[in-house]
Amino acid sequence: MDFELSPRVDELRGRIRTFMHEHVYPVELEALRALDDEVGPGTPYPQILVDIRAKAREAGLWNLFMPDERYGAGLTNWEYGVICEEMGRSPAVAPMAFNCSAPDTGNMEILAEHGTDEQRAEWLDPLLDGEIRSCFSMTEPEVSGSDPTTLRTRAELVDGEWVINGHKWFTSGAVGASVAIVMCVTDPDAHPYGRASMILVPTDNPGFNLVRPVSVMGHDGGPGHCEILYEDCRVPEASLLGPRQAGFVIAQDRLGPGRIHHCMRAIGTAERAIEMMCKRANSRETFGGKLADKQFVQDFVAKSRMEVEQARLLTLMAAWKMDTQGKREARREISMIKVVAANVVMDVLDRAIQVHGALGMSDDTPLAGMWRFSRMLKVADGPDEVHKMVIARRELNHWAKEAEADSERPSSDGASAAATAAAAGSES
Repeated sequence: MDFELSPRVDELRGRIRTFMHEHVYPVELEALRALDDEVGPGTPYPQILVDIRAKAREAGLWNLFMPDERYGAGLTNWEYGVICEEMGRSPAVAPMAFNCSAPDTGNMEILAEHGTDEQRAEWLDPLLDGEIRSCFSMTEPEVSGSDPTTLRTRAELVDGEWVINGHKWFTSGAVGASVAIVMCVTDPDAHPYGRASMILVPTDNPGFNLVRPVSVMGHDGGPGHCEILYEDCRVPEASLLGPRQAGFVIAQDRLGPGRIHHCMRAIGTAERAIEMMCKRANSRETFGGKLADKQFVQDFVAKSRMEVEQARLLTLMAAWKMDTQGKREARREISMIKVVAANVVMDVLDRAIQVHGALGMSDDTPLAGMWRFSRMLKVADGPDEVHKMVIARRELNHWAKEAEADSERPSSDGASAAATAAAAGSES
């Protein structure tokens, strides 16, 4: 593994940094407020972000997430991960500035990979141009989000139309979005992982009912995390995205790169928190000296630096494995980074808030907002506990197979290892 940046990626990272210092950080709080105040039906972005996005596009800092050069920059997963880290320093604003925000990124990727020419013309092109936003409608309140085989939302094919009925929530970004990609059960009697398909639904379609943005940690503004009722929502048969019964396969295509993006943005958030923590510690005096001279603050800084470096290397390794061996072969590493990065960013933010004292609890610095924004990473795209279960099962299965192989391996006199062990036991 060689993570030395190519001249092109190094130059892109430098331009992203410069752009953020010139156009994002100075208006960060204003942009966050505008997202809450201005986004609504027909208005995907507030005016302040529209202006910033126009500058980013003009500068060629646009759609950097797309690995297909027909649609974007053509970066590998690990190369884009480096760019993601920079955007993660302002996790709610910067990805939008560069047309690289979730859930649009994942939706554009699967439209590019699985969509028909007509679907790409109708939805992918305006998403790539930044004219509209999209949302991804999968999670349901009545069943466990960590076990998508239990989904209940149904889509039945009737007279050339899909008729969708169901209840979704945490459909992130639905306010102001033009289209939803809906994960729904089309074949209830199929194998558990073949029951579901993905269907494109315009948000102004009759039967698509946005009930409310769910309040998350006291916040329900902006694009939102929305509760949706699908009530006899009819769309043409051609709205099926990808093959029928391929919903889970497509979801995995979407989630693998998305988890890399989330984790690298989390590392960027943690880096900014370390920077703020150190600046505060170096400037704040208490009990006759700088906070930076206090051993507990030095412990905060040292732990944070070590944890972030480890998380970054693990995430880049997962991205490299995806690039070189494929998404399936990188499943264990993707689960590991999902747990590690989500916990590291929260620990580092917590320490930075502590060093800032009461100021850190306020919204006069970005820290409290970044903490609220980042906490969802321990739940979204699979909770920590599920990823740990996956990691443990793979590790246990590996060693169970090793033990089985050892038991069947012939010893030097031709007897199996198991027989040799049994003989040794009887002699004792």
